[in-house]
Amino acid sequence: MTSRSMLRKLAVLMVGALAAAGASARTEIQNKGSDTLVNAAQSLAEQYGKVNPKVAVAVSGGGSGTGIAAMINGTVDIANSSRKMSEKEIKEAQAKGRQPVEHIIGYDALAIFVHKNFPGDSISISDLAKIYGRDGGASKWSDLGITIPGCKGEIVVVSRQNNSGTYAYFKEAVLGEKGKFRQGTLDMHGSKDVADLVEKTPCAIGYSGLAYVTDHMKALCVAPTAGKPCVKPTEQTAFDGTYPIARPLFMYTNGEPAGEVKKYLDWIKSNTGQCIIEKEGYAPMKKVSCK
Repeated sequence: MTSRSMLRKLAVLMVGALAAAGASARTEIQNKGSDTLVNAAQSLAEQYGKVNPKVAVAVSGGGSGTGIAAMINGTVDIANSSRKMSEKEIKEAQAKGRQPVEHIIGYDALAIFVHKNFPGDSISISDLAKIYGRDGGASKWSDLGITIPGCKGEIVVVSRQNNSGTYAYFKEAVLGEKGKFRQGTLDMHGSKDVADLVEKTPCAIGYSGLAYVTDHMKALCVAPTAGKPCVKPTEQTAFDGTYPIARPLFMYTNGEPAGEVKKYLDWIKSNTGQCIIEKEGYAPMKKVSCK
């Protein structure tokens, strides 16, 4: 081998070693869970990569329950959830030596979606319970005295799969702790699937995060009880808790975060991160002034 070819080979090896060193120096944060939060989480991860290029945040959905299970099993650094962890989940985590720590990163109004041809603009929690509850008593819109153009049959009741934090929170807020969903609901995998189906189906009603409301549907004003004034789902009514189906949005870590995970969560809670939360359609965890 000539000295020139040896030098060329040595240069290639050095470049490869430097690239490997650079790759190994990059920290990857695994972030998994809530489909409600997945778009916001992806936006946060993308912007943080510009702030701190040495950290890559890998985001995936699958539902709040999936993220929490991954945190319990030690396969993610941060679990996104649109509901609080249950006592059962906390005990399971502790049994495996995990110590879940809760971080509120924003607030959401869980909106009630109906088709754009829906004749009214409001609904009560009690009517939602009649529609969604087992033996609730309302299988057709006419049972509630409502006539919708293009809808003659039963209410198309759209829900979420039971590993969803949105599903769990809606059940608790509307049906009560011991309430059960009616049989025959169309259980969608994600919030966008709920929105898409309701947009196209005159007889449908669904629920999901405020960020998934579009101009092609109605998001109903919700009254806490029949006859009481209704409250519109907005970022402000989610933040101040006046909307009847408002909830905090969580990120969970195993123990108090440290290192790059702590830096990332601190950034999410900063004005910059909170403005991204607001831009994605959720209420920030604190008052911020965003451009």
